[in-house]
Amino acid sequence: MPYHRADTSAQADKLSGIVEESDLYEGFAPHVETSEIKTLDFYNLPKQTGKEPALRSFTEIQQLLQQSKKRDVKNILRENSWPINSPIRSQLWPALCAQHLTKQNILDGFYWEMVHQVFGTTELSEKPIMLPAFVDATHCLPYHLTSTGRAVADRIVNVLGYDCPDITYSPVLYPIAALLLHFMSEEEAYVCLAGLVGSKEKTFINQTKLQNEVTWKTVMQIAKKHTKSAIAYFQRICPGQKLERVFMDWCWWILAGLPFQHLVRIMDCYFHEGIKVLYRVALVILNLFHKECQSNNEWSPDNIKNDIGNALIKFCKKIPVSPAKLLHAAFSIRGLSTQYISRIFIKTEMLLKSRSVLNSGSKQLIKSRSSDNLPTSQSQVNIQMMSHTLTIRELHSESCRNLLFTLWSWLPVRITMYQPVLLYTTEEHGCSLTTFYVRVEQHEPTLLMIKTCNNEVFGAYCSSRWFERNVKDDKGQRQAYFGTGETFLFSLYPERAKYPWVGIEGDRGLGHSSELFMAADSKMITIGGGEGQAIWMDENIRFGKTDGCKTFNNPPLCPSGDFEIRVLEVYGFVGI
Repeated sequence: MPYHRADTSAQADKLSGIVEESDLYEGFAPHVETSEIKTLDFYNLPKQTGKEPALRSFTEIQQLLQQSKKRDVKNILRENSWPINSPIRSQLWPALCAQHLTKQNILDGFYWEMVHQVFGTTELSEKPIMLPAFVDATHCLPYHLTSTGRAVADRIVNVLGYDCPDITYSPVLYPIAALLLHFMSEEEAYVCLAGLVGSKEKTFINQTKLQNEVTWKTVMQIAKKHTKSAIAYFQRICPGQKLERVFMDWCWWILAGLPFQHLVRIMDCYFHEGIKVLYRVALVILNLFHKECQSNNEWSPDNIKNDIGNALIKFCKKIPVSPAKLLHAAFSIRGLSTQYISRIFIKTEMLLKSRSVLNSGSKQLIKSRSSDNLPTSQSQVNIQMMSHTLTIRELHSESCRNLLFTLWSWLPVRITMYQPVLLYTTEEHGCSLTTFYVRVEQHEPTLLMIKTCNNEVFGAYCSSRWFERNVKDDKGQRQAYFGTGETFLFSLYPERAKYPWVGIEGDRGLGHSSELFMAADSKMITIGGGEGQAIWMDENIRFGKTDGCKTFNNPPLCPSGDFEIRVLEVYGFVGI
């Protein structure tokens, strides 16, 4: 029988920390085994005095979402500890996930059409369904789903894999699907999952092995800064055990270790803010574990030194703080901004990707250790579309294809999934910097391709909008340089090489000159700086020059240094 959240809409606005025994499980979907769920707080907390502020209703949150007051919603989600059985989540979670949907045209019935297309029927099979290859069979966590609920989760994941063929590795996808099913119908859970997977603004679910590796290494780097004492302790008692092995399973401390009550409250915030919530929780777990190791014999060095990772998961099952205290500690961590996390993530991603490509001057790619750096089926279509408009098509077709595959392997992984679109070309739109800005400045990222009159081909991947040249600082002055460390230079012909930001190799003490990514005004555009400009073009987009610079540690991109532009082409990416 289909489950409709409309039936719980009235209850969703009647929230209370205390419920009658007969209503203990009113907030759960029919495919949940409620007898195993501890709905009442099992901590010895003081009883309510009646002076506590009332928990916020879904109607209030919905109004804030409609007004795009995301910060207010964030604060409410962090502060309101709705009971585990509260019916609010049957409406709250779908509304939060709907913010991230890119396929706004997902109509009623779409999911069931997909189910029929994949399985030939909408009837739930009594036989086990083979799960997609991207699922980790050892972490198909059902939580409190019944056998029917598990079969529903299997079906949702299969349909999503069919609809999103570019997902190649996503072990957390199944547990998230299972959690959603505790509070909503099958169709709603699928729509929520589609929103999380397709989100453009925030990251929720990793979808490739590379993204997964970048994420756990990012968590490890952040932990080294924010949980120094814990990291030093682990290294001291386990000198032969690498930290990497501990952090590879960081997400399972949360998803497989924490009690269900804690996990549901974390999800309240996660569905709005993204994966950074899990980062914060992981840091708190490390600090709490370190504290317990020093005072509790159960976690003595002799008991944990052989397998800290497994000990962390066991510790989480008995975590000594309430969900509210855990989240309060997580959101109290200072210096952990979205920008800081993004900087660490991008730096790690670039470093890992650079290892798959030979050093400057090489003309062949190193074979990837996995399929992550190889073009997916969609990427190959995108490359083919780009080749129809790219100026270097004048080269032999096979050479053009090889050059484009090389360039594609240098792009950030998430960008390769989008279709490139030609925004500006001097052959069609004329040689004017004004026209360049009109057609390009609102797009992020962009790919600049220059072909000189000597047939050299080079360019840059520009991570930020060119409109940022107009952004003013606190003093009302325009910033000279902008952009991020994701920006890089490249040369395709006659030499083939990539020149990433020097920061991916670590801090060399270059200071400001190592972060001069992009600059522009009405007279020129520049990419790269510090003792030279890697690419400089004049306002008529006719003449340019190239020098070595500190930001990218590159040689001049053409032998003469000065060049005359035959064609400039700029590409954006559809759907970003």
